Amino acid sequence: MSFYEHADMLAEGGMLRRLGPVFARFVTSLAPLGSPAAGNALALACLLLSELEGRGHSCLQLSALADDPSAMLGWSEDDWPGLCAEAGPLPQGAAAWHAYLQDCPQVLAWPGGADSGQPLVLAGGRLYLRRYWSDENTVADAVRARTSDSEGEPKRGRTPFSLEKGVRPLFGSPSPALVRHWLDRLFTHATREGGADWQKIACAVATRGGLAVITGGPGTGKTYTVARLLALLFAVEGERAGQLRVALAAPTGKAAARLKQAIDDALEKLSDSLEGALPLRELAERMGGARTLHSLLGARPDTRAFRHNAGNQLDVDVLIVDEASMVHLEMMAALLDALPDGARLVLLGDKDQLASVEAGSVLGDLCFDAQAGGYGAATAAFVEAASGQVIPPEFLGNAGALAQQTVMLRQSRRFGGPIGQLAQAVNNGDAEAARAVLRAGRDGQVAWNEAAQQEDMLRLAAEGYRPFLQLLRQGAAAQEHDAWAASVLQAFEGFRLLCAVREGEWGVSGLNESIAQRLEEQGLLKRRGEWYVGRPVMITRNDYATGVYNGDIGLVLPDPERPASLRVYFSDGGQVRSVLATRLRHVETAFAMTVHKSQGSEFSHTVLVLPREASSVLARELVYTGITRARQRFTLLTPNPGVLPEAIRRRTERTSGLRSLLA
Repeated sequence: MSFYEHADMLAEGGMLRRLGPVFARFVTSLAPLGSPAAGNALALACLLLSELEGRGHSCLQLSALADDPSAMLGWSEDDWPGLCAEAGPLPQGAAAWHAYLQDCPQVLAWPGGADSGQPLVLAGGRLYLRRYWSDENTVADAVRARTSDSEGEPKRGRTPFSLEKGVRPLFGSPSPALVRHWLDRLFTHATREGGADWQKIACAVATRGGLAVITGGPGTGKTYTVARLLALLFAVEGERAGQLRVALAAPTGKAAARLKQAIDDALEKLSDSLEGALPLRELAERMGGARTLHSLLGARPDTRAFRHNAGNQLDVDVLIVDEASMVHLEMMAALLDALPDGARLVLLGDKDQLASVEAGSVLGDLCFDAQAGGYGAATAAFVEAASGQVIPPEFLGNAGALAQQTVMLRQSRRFGGPIGQLAQAVNNGDAEAARAVLRAGRDGQVAWNEAAQQEDMLRLAAEGYRPFLQLLRQGAAAQEHDAWAASVLQAFEGFRLLCAVREGEWGVSGLNESIAQRLEEQGLLKRRGEWYVGRPVMITRNDYATGVYNGDIGLVLPDPERPASLRVYFSDGGQVRSVLATRLRHVETAFAMTVHKSQGSEFSHTVLVLPREASSVLARELVYTGITRARQRFTLLTPNPGVLPEAIRRRTERTSGLRSLLA
């Protein structure tokens, strides 16, 4: 069997993406490499690089290539050696692989190599697809340019500042005394146990430079903090506040709607407490709605390129991006490219959640050591002068420019009970503590069915979805139709069943049909073909013509003007919008959804279903993300209880060069 026949066989068996062998053949065909064995070595590297890109890695470490990457791929111990045997003699060790690859005409060796548009780039002991190498450098350069040194002065990156173009950078720091005056008015709550107020510290730090990264778990008050940061920025601008252009964005429509609602509510309360000292209601109205990143950047259906880019930048002074853990490398590079030099960027997110489905783990790289702080003397002095807060000694140090602009919120005001304890145990990798919390089941907030059967899952689904379906059956009655649709959508958000995988007995595909069938048997649904009243659907591809985006979730309801027609209703920042059902082509039923797709959402009662067998997909970050989707109740279903501790012990490590570039 030849090398490519072996690769094709692995692809047919689902162990490799079908794209892998095709990509390897394409790259090796671009230039002669001498003997077939020489070409096979490059093809092997291409196969692995393609497979890792599909699993979210932005590059391939040569040390992993030189070793046996079976564990990384989830293969048996024999599969990788078998493929290598078909490839013939291979370089031995990372240094030998480096020497071999830098001599391949399809590879740009950086720095120093002649750039002729090669599809692969070899840099820093890592092999890249060119576009990911370019994206990592774009992000690293922009972050370096936007972070401040220890004295608070802008650092130079590849892109020059607006200062050199005669434009005042908006991120010139206001006086610490002015910041302190307003922060004392905006933050009136007492910190727990008299410790540092990290929310207040985050606001102070965010006034120093062009980038602020605010990370923290659920309930730590990220949107609470950023609402006060907005009020602070309006306040310190004085007469210019009315000209401040603020944009809110998130990766998904659901997350964008939640961000806008949370900030509007917070600004409304702040306006009352400040007794009109700032026109926050007017400013909130002028700010407009939150948008998806695709919409903000001007996505186009015929290209990966966006309307807004370095040559046509966004018209904003302050950009706030929520759920930043979901922003993949390519999107972050496009966003930073389109952001004016003088604008402030505030990234919000939980660094411990699942990373984006696509390649990269940008927030994780930016916040890699956020829990340690690493604040320098100048930062500590500024924080004390601007906020009155003293950074505890254990968080002092000198971890670099990015660390001075990064704040981790450490006190959860919502997750103090069993759900919070469970999330913390999982995040710490403490399987025994997690099992103890689950088995205690205190106050009914957490529950664990250790040897669950499908019948247990179906019973929970029927109980959880019954309230929204009963409201649906009652109809609009005397209520205005859109108001009724909004109440049905809100009721649907009270319960959700989350899966770790898509396929298999405990995967999304099979469970959605099983749940729909059970609800129909109980008289809660009447299915008539593909589209039926009460069907929850998730958009699986951006549709610019209808204004719906990948990840949006809606409900199929009757059309009030044409009873024979059905429309899909979506929640949009407290309002509802609808699209004729037959216009939506890329949808799937969403009684059950993957944990990945649930990011940016919260449900009163969340049920997490783990599969019977452990896999590389099943890791600590996935379990943590599933738990933290629950507001009031969390239930775990495991057909095999041994899968849980395995998942908690396994960490998702995405290969990336971004952290090294930033260092």
